[in-house]
Amino acid sequence: EMPNVNPQTTTLEALEAKYQIAANSSVANYSFYLGATNDNLAEIKRLDPKQSCGVKVFMGSSTGNMLVDNQETLAAIFRESPVMIVTHCEDTPTIAKAEEVARAKWGENVPMGEHGRIRSDEACYKSSSMAVALAKQYGAKLHVLHLTSAKELSLFTASHDLSELKDKNITAEVCVHHLFFNDADYETQGSLIKCNPAVKSAADQQALLDAVRNDVLDIIATDHAPHTWEEKQNSYFKAPSGVPLVQHSLQALLELYHNGVFTLETIVKKTSHAVAERFQVQDRGYIREGYFADLVLLDLGKPYVVNDDNILYHCGWSPFNGYRFHSTVEMTLVNGQIAWQNGQVTDQLLGKRLTFNR
Repeated sequence: EMPNVNPQTTTLEALEAKYQIAANSSVANYSFYLGATNDNLAEIKRLDPKQSCGVKVFMGSSTGNMLVDNQETLAAIFRESPVMIVTHCEDTPTIAKAEEVARAKWGENVPMGEHGRIRSDEACYKSSSMAVALAKQYGAKLHVLHLTSAKELSLFTASHDLSELKDKNITAEVCVHHLFFNDADYETQGSLIKCNPAVKSAADQQALLDAVRNDVLDIIATDHAPHTWEEKQNSYFKAPSGVPLVQHSLQALLELYHNGVFTLETIVKKTSHAVAERFQVQDRGYIREGYFADLVLLDLGKPYVVNDDNILYHCGWSPFNGYRFHSTVEMTLVNGQIAWQNGQVTDQLLGKRLTFNR
């Protein structure tokens, strides 16, 4: 869950109000980011490291008008933040120029397949390289979210030992959809896979897969940003970016296991162990005595076809609609209690606020 919501999570008061909402409504465990803006440095400096998973900085255009583009402010955030900084990295001026060129050629009817070229690897690299440079200059803890391009991978170093992640200053992650889709899929999916940063080329996809295997990318995550079906049916500039992904993310990763791309151990390491280590999550992320039992029970050999009747998102659609996964999620447990079984989500509020070893 991200801070570019209404109201924006850019004050400590708004952050605690969000925790209160979750305490009264959440089946899942939770922690929230404090969002950075061009003028809330004082709030960031007041943040207790145990209060939040991190500070989110949109170093590129974002939903919710939370772009941080003041260079002095960015430097101060990297210098002063008491917690890890996580960044969305795309360079807005570079994207704006590409949009002008596309509009001049196609008007409003820009093909969806141009999205990865408009929000290009150059736009991503220009922003992510700035974030890495700032982190190195000020010794800040930085985690770069949703990498999408081969070009950006040169900014990061491999960590084969999980114990290194807590103390490593600069890390990065990739999202499930950037591992699963490439720009050939715009032909059939169109705006349904329009997201920021964009799904890019097959070569970029392959580089990301290799980087997961080689431990250059530390974490596999999701970026769940649903919009309505009606909103997604608009032309290129009017169709919002974002994809509903949480429900099928594990099954999508397991397809890569069935296809011989990842081992089960890699999937567990990148989605659970590494997350707990990097964010210093207390008593979670492993199956260990004394830890919270946040578990999933799978049938790796039971096919599961996504359809309108079993999509749980409020938006009612999925880019995986009609897809036949090889595996089925039979049960999930949250804090030792059954949260999902027989196609039903519990009505119990099982979620707890995450705590951190900081």
